[in-house]
Order: sequence, then structure tokens, then C-alpha cells
Amino acid sequence: MHELIKFVPLFPLIGFLVLGLFGKYLKKEALIGAIGSGTVFGSFVISLLIFFDFAAAHHEKPILVPVYKWIETGVLNINISYQVDQLSILFSLIVTGVGFLIHVYSIGYMHGDRSYYRFFAYLNLFIFMMLNLVLADNLLLTFLGWEGVGLCSYLLIGFWYDRKFEGYKITWTGDAGNKAFIVNRIGDFGFIIAMFLIYNEFNSLQYTQVSNLAAEATMQYFGSGTITAITLLMFLGCTGKSAQIPLAIWLPDAMAGPTPVSALIHAATMVTAGIYLVARNSVLFALSPFSMEIVAIVGIATAFFAATIGLVQNDIKKVLAYSTVSQLGYMFAALGVGAFTAGVFHVMTHAFFKGLLFLGAGSVIHGMHEEQNIKNMGGLKSYMPVTYKTFFVATLAISGIPFFSGFFSKDEILWMAFSNGNVFLWLIGAIAAFFTAFYMFRLLKLTFHGKERFDAHHVHPHESPKVMTIPLIILALLSAIGGFLGIPYALGFWFSHQPNLLETWLHPVFSQAQAILHRTEGHQVHSIEYILMLVSVAIAITAILLAKRFYSDEKWSVPKALAGKFKPVYNLLFNKYSLDEVYYAFIGTPVFKLSQSFLWKIFDVKIIDGFVNGLADVTVSTGERIRRIQTGVAQNYALLMIGGIIIIIAWLVLSY
Repeated sequence: MHELIKFVPLFPLIGFLVLGLFGKYLKKEALIGAIGSGTVFGSFVISLLIFFDFAAAHHEKPILVPVYKWIETGVLNINISYQVDQLSILFSLIVTGVGFLIHVYSIGYMHGDRSYYRFFAYLNLFIFMMLNLVLADNLLLTFLGWEGVGLCSYLLIGFWYDRKFEGYKITWTGDAGNKAFIVNRIGDFGFIIAMFLIYNEFNSLQYTQVSNLAAEATMQYFGSGTITAITLLMFLGCTGKSAQIPLAIWLPDAMAGPTPVSALIHAATMVTAGIYLVARNSVLFALSPFSMEIVAIVGIATAFFAATIGLVQNDIKKVLAYSTVSQLGYMFAALGVGAFTAGVFHVMTHAFFKGLLFLGAGSVIHGMHEEQNIKNMGGLKSYMPVTYKTFFVATLAISGIPFFSGFFSKDEILWMAFSNGNVFLWLIGAIAAFFTAFYMFRLLKLTFHGKERFDAHHVHPHESPKVMTIPLIILALLSAIGGFLGIPYALGFWFSHQPNLLETWLHPVFSQAQAILHRTEGHQVHSIEYILMLVSVAIAITAILLAKRFYSDEKWSVPKALAGKFKPVYNLLFNKYSLDEVYYAFIGTPVFKLSQSFLWKIFDVKIIDGFVNGLADVTVSTGERIRRIQTGVAQNYALLMIGGIIIIIAWLVLSY
């Protein structure tokens, strides 16, 4: 059955080729949507079959499925080969499952778009690249998928290339795509150097070989400078792809693309790539305590930083964008404290509720005729009952309300941070959780509740068609019950001693890393865990009540008073800590000036062009000199011939 893994990425590739080459000849949107969605659904079905087969066989070791001999040169042999194990199967289910729902939703959302076929072609390519990333058995094939999702994000963020978009030094949606592409190149440089170092140290880029060699030489590699350099450079790549400090500035501007693109990037594909890379290389990270600390600190700092910005955003998609940055920070914090299963668990639950939130936001934008400012909404729950109810479920999940999916995964992360002695991380994480619950219910309140603040003469809100609402309902169900796959051991007795299914499933993947760390996830059962859960729930409820109190008053007198009293703080958050300005002042502008003054005017014009033009000048001047011999006068040619003959005869006579 595992041999079928070849077809999981193949189907979306076929969809991309068919739609990309022949899409403009397919006149019916229904056919284009069926091809785009059907290929991803086929991949999901195969992934599901492989999951059941793998679970029934109780495989402990990964299965490698070769597809094609790629590079054979001396000692370097790299194949296009897929690794079937618990982690790759789980991620393929997330990518294809949530990706399929987003494809179906897009059938309705993109209705009437002039580039309908191109949109679905890009979506299929996105899924194909992400599947290569998570299924690859070696770092080089992963890097191919890594760069592929970066390319697809550029294509899809700038999909409406002729539309204006408001951002710092951004005028068109294409500028936002450029920004995402360029910022990610910085992180990708770290990933490339990490690959070179890994090959230099282990003579292999295959995950299983590298992990086994590193684990077998734990005493040699533990805390070594080489492993620390490898993991820090790899993490630099992750900060770009997963929008962490210091490379988090691109993700909010990625909202320039169609909303289904935002859902796909934030929930099922690109931004989770960094989490996957750290989880896949858990052995290497476990061997470097310093790198683990950096991952945890950067993660929790990003969670706090993004949550504070989300408090004051008014664009419905940008609120969700900063919430994604914050939630990704939680995932990295989990990985940094060695809670690998908890981090992956949050990837799964986040895919459910964040996909739902973005698709719900898209439904609102669709029903409000492209309006995105939540201050111009209000009272929409009566116009969009399905969208409202499903959005409410997702809001409860991300806020950590029992027993929605986010409650289990987020609390597992905070508990693992606390139980491993990182009280500071727990505290910052708890504060960020408070902010999350507050800004999400602020968003819910301003969008769906209260007085209508839109012009009823020009805007006529309406519910989205079923092709858009059915995916919302499915994701709402998953957001409500998805957390029960990872019930903490402390709560097991509440559910007839139900085991932590996800930890059991992922145990073979992370067993080597956990052995190095000398700890086992999830088995610390102390009364303090119950107390911390209650504290977490109390924090969420307090934040919800505050949001309700602040925004029940239609004049918003309390938040306005606070914004006026703490104006410098409000402006700092509203301007996103002026990170864009700082980047352009200290990086963008100097690099641009260097490019103009030296790389272009001196290196390009004088050196490169000078060399090329110099060769041309030498050729021309040589030709000019030789041309003088060719006078065109027959008498001159005859004279030269006679002179030449005389010289030859003289030479022959003198020789004898």
C-alpha cells in the first residue's frame, strides 16, 4: 500500500499541468474547479488509505519509496524518494485534507474571475510543492519543495497583479508578492548553508541516515559547535518560511492575494514548513541545547509580539495574519522545549481553526462586496448565519475554550514549557493567550454583533453559496472535536482513560530525540497541571468578557479612552513596532544604494559591460587594421602577388 505514496504528489502535478496548459480552452468554471479539487481529493484519499494501512501494520521504522534516480556523481547519490512514516503521513493528510476544502471553497469565491483556470493551476502547484516538502526522504528534495512553495506564494499573493494594495512602500499586490519572495530568500540562505554543513559532517542528506549517525554519536555531537551551527542556520530558514522574528514582516502583506490563498498559506502549506523542518530534524536540535533555547525564546517572543499587534488591527485579514504569526510562535516554543508532539499537535488543530477563520473572513468579504475594515461592518450575524456560527466555533478554538481543539494543543504547549522548568516561557505564553482571546472576540464583536455600520444603500450583505459554506461546516466540526486526538494524560480519566492518540502515533518519530533529552512527553501528571489549565481557562474567559465589555458600547468609549491615554503605546502597536520602517532604513535603503552606486555603476557597467564592450572594441579595431589590406584595386593585388612570387623564388635560390 505504501507504494501508492508516489501518486499523492502526482495528482496535483497532473492538475497543474492540465489547467496550466489547457485551462484557457476549458470554458466551464465547474470543469476547472472539478479538475483542481478532484486531484487534491484523490491525493487525500490515497493518504488516508496509507494512514490506515500504516497504523494497522504498526510500523516502527520509516519506509522509503524510491521514485527516480536524480543525482549520481561520485560519492553523492540523491534520489527522488519519499519517506513514509507517521510524521509525513500526518502532514500529507493536513495538506491534502484542508487543501481540498480550500479548493472547493475557491470554486465559489473565485466565480467570475477572468483568470479562474490560472488560480486553480497555481493552487495545485502549491499543493504539489508542499507534498514534496513533507514527503521527501532527503534535505535536497525538501529544499526543492521549500523553494517551490516560496515561488507559489509569490504567484498567488500577487495573483491580482493589477490591483492596488496598501502597505509600507507597497502600491500593488505584485509588490507584496515580491516582498514575500525576497524576505524568504534571506532565510533560505541559512537553509542552504546548513545543508552543506550536514553533508560535510555526515556525507549524506538523507534524514534517516543523518539522524541515526547523529544519535549513535551523541557523546561526540552533544553541544558541539558544528551541530549548533547547523541547527541555527536551519532555524534561520524556518524564521523566514514560518514568519518568525526577525523575518516576520512579509506575512501580513501576504493578505494582498485572494482570501483562499491566505487560508492555504496560513493553514495548510507554507508557514508550517518551518515547523516540519525542525520536527523532522528533531535529533539534531536535541543535540544542541543552545539552539533549542533560541528556538523557544524566538518562538515565544514572536507569539507575544504578534499578539500585541493583533489587538489594534482593523483589517479582518490582517488580524488573522498576526494571529497566525503568534500561533506559529507557540509551535516553535513547543519544539524549543522538546515538546515535539505538542508542537505538531498545534499544527494540526491550527490548520482546522485558522483555515476556518480565513475562509469565514473570505465569506464576510464576499458578502460585503470586498469590504475588509471591521469598523465598517457590524450586525452581520443576521445576514450570514452559517458564516457567523462557524466563525464563532473557530474563535472559541483559538481562544482555548474547553473542549475545543485549540484548548488541548495550546495548553499542552504551555504545560510542557512549565513542566520542563521554563516558567518564564509559560508566563509570556499565558499573556499572549490572553491577548489572543481578546482580539479574536473583538474581531467577532465588531464584525457580527452590534449596530450595522455599513451603507445599506450600497452594500447588501448576504450569505455565501453552499459551495463555500459546506467547507466552513466541515472545518467547524474538526475545530470542535479535533483536539480529542491529543487528550493530555492528566485529563485521560475524564474520557475513560483515553490515551493520547497523537503522542502514541508520533512516538516512533521522536523517540531518538526524546532519548537524547532524557524525557518523555506527556507523562508528568501533577496536581499543578490542573491548576494551570484552570488558570488558562480563566485567562481566556477574562479576555472574552473584557472584549465584550469594551465593544458593547457602540461608541467604543473605553477602548478610545485607553488609546488616548496610552497614545504612544497604541501608535507603536498600530504601526507594527515600525518594523518595516526599520528594515527599509537599515537594510533595504543601504542595499538599494549599494546596488546603484557600486554593483550597477561600477561592477556592472564598468567591469562586466567594460569587459564585453572591450572585446568588441578590440575586434573592431583589429578588423579596421586588416581592412586596409583590402583596397579593391586590381593593380595593387597584382603587384603584391608579383612581389610575393619574387620573394619566394629568391628564398628558393638562396636556399640551394
